[in-house]
This record gives sequence, structure tokens and C-alpha cells, in this order.
Amino acid sequence: MKILQSAINALQLEIEALQAMQERMDNNVVDAVNLLLNTNGRVIFTGMGKAGHVARKLAATFSSTGTPSIFMHPGEAYHGDLGVVTKNDLAIMISNSGETEEVVKLIPCLKRYNVSIISLTGNINSTMAQHSDVVLDTHVAREACPLNCAPTSSTTTAIAMGDAIACALIEARGFKAEDFAVFHPGGSLGARLLLKISDIMLPFSEAPTVLTNAPIHEAIIAISKGRIGSVFVVDENRIVKGILTDGDLRRLLESGSTDFNDPVSKVSNLDPKTVRSSEMAASVLNQMEQAKISVVPVIKEDQTLLGAIHVHMLLAAGIV
Repeated sequence: MKILQSAINALQLEIEALQAMQERMDNNVVDAVNLLLNTNGRVIFTGMGKAGHVARKLAATFSSTGTPSIFMHPGEAYHGDLGVVTKNDLAIMISNSGETEEVVKLIPCLKRYNVSIISLTGNINSTMAQHSDVVLDTHVAREACPLNCAPTSSTTTAIAMGDAIACALIEARGFKAEDFAVFHPGGSLGARLLLKISDIMLPFSEAPTVLTNAPIHEAIIAISKGRIGSVFVVDENRIVKGILTDGDLRRLLESGSTDFNDPVSKVSNLDPKTVRSSEMAASVLNQMEQAKISVVPVIKEDQTLLGAIHVHMLLAAGIV
């Protein structure tokens, strides 16, 4: 119980630090976002120690959400890495004390390039703050560390402030999920955001079909030969008129009153859900889950059958 309580206390201290920072937020945040929006170059994040790890994380977040950013280690900067800085860049410097020697020493170098500086610091009267264009206050009453030594609450507020700025920039730029996907093409995230039905659908040549006047027994054969547990009922022009699933067939057999020579249109669902090939795969999966169906015909603008999509295809493609 003592261990659990210690962890709970640490979280509570960090929550309180975030709440206090939220209450202090003012137009400096607006100024920081506007400065970033008007920057033509990259955003250079820098910080030492734990603040450096925060800076690396924020550089990655900004880059993936439409603001090109890099991390510059303040120690390496004096040994050639300053070569990445251009006059069109903006620097975001992170230091809880605002007096970190390696970071403060960078200020004259950045000013030489007329680089604007945004500071994330717990000391708004520090040297770093005094030489910054915008100061964002990440002060904490105490660290969550029981010894009040290890950077814990202060790194949390710095990350949270950086994330808040990144989120404000996303809205200000009109950055969309499709834009985000461009920077995340791999894995399930890329699949969810990028894949369209046309990328994974079963083509018409492989989609099981029967004509509207075909007998039911012919539809059963088509379902068996196909691999999606359904057959699409179409007219002579390939316009979708209905769908018959293996579930429909089981219910027919259970009824015991089916003449398998009857036309398939008599027992088909004549109002099937359809999708277009241009639709996002993730959206279609959501539609299918809501409708509780496993297969839908993919149609063209003129309602002609283009192919089919089965829920298994979507899951196999990493759409979850």
C-alpha cells in the first residue's frame, strides 16, 4: 500500500502542476503560435539533460503534425551543429531553471542569425527568458520526486506545454488526418488513414454474381465458388439489384419451404448497402460494423458492380 500511495502522490503532484499551468496560460501562447505560423524555416528545439529528451520528443511531435522541426544538442552545437541554423528558423529552448549554461550560451549564436526564440521555462526572470521573444511559463511548485530533485513535474509541464502549442498549430494550419497520414505511412496508423477501398477490394472478375432471373440453386453454386460468403444479384448491365448471403441461405433451409428453382431475386436482399471505391477503408469498416454486415458490393457512379469488399480484407490490411 505504501508503494501504491507513493505512485498516486506523484501523479497527483503532476496533475496539480498541469492544472496550475493551465490557469496561468495567457496571450503568450497566442504570440508563440503566431510566431511559429509566420516562420518560413524550421523549428530548432534544444535543451540539456532531461529537458533535452523533452525537446527531442517535441521536435518529433511538431514534425509529424506539419511543422518541420529538428533537435539540436546544445553541447554538439558548439562543435559544428550550429551549421543547421538558418536565418529563417525559430528556436524553442527548454530549461526549467532558465540558466542551463550550455543552453544560455547558444543565445548569442542564435541572435547572430536573427533567429526568434521561444522559451519553455520554470523561471520567467531567468537569463534565457529575458533574451527570448516569447516566454511560456512551465513553473511547478515542486517536483513529483519524493526528494524534490529529479525532473518529474517540470518535464511533464514542459511536454504538455509543447503538445498544447502543437495542437493549436494543427488547428491554425487546418492540418487534417489525411495530412497526418502522409507522415505516417507505415503500420496500422498508415493503413487506417491512407487506404481506400480501391486498394484492397476484390475486383469484378472475382466477385460472385448471378443474374436476377437465375434460379436459387445457381446462386448457391456461385456462393460456394466465391470466397466471400455471398453472391451479388445483377441485371444484364451489371447494375446491382440485390445480394444473397450464406446466412440468408441457412435461414431459407430452416424455413423448409424453398423451391430452389425460384429466381434468386425472390429471396435476395433487394436493398443492399453499397460503397464506392474512392471511400476510405477505415470509414467503410466502421459502416459495416454498425450495419452488422460482413460484405458489401463496390459500385460505380452508375450503380454498376465494380467489385466487393469483405470485412476480412479490411482486417487483413490492418484496418482496426
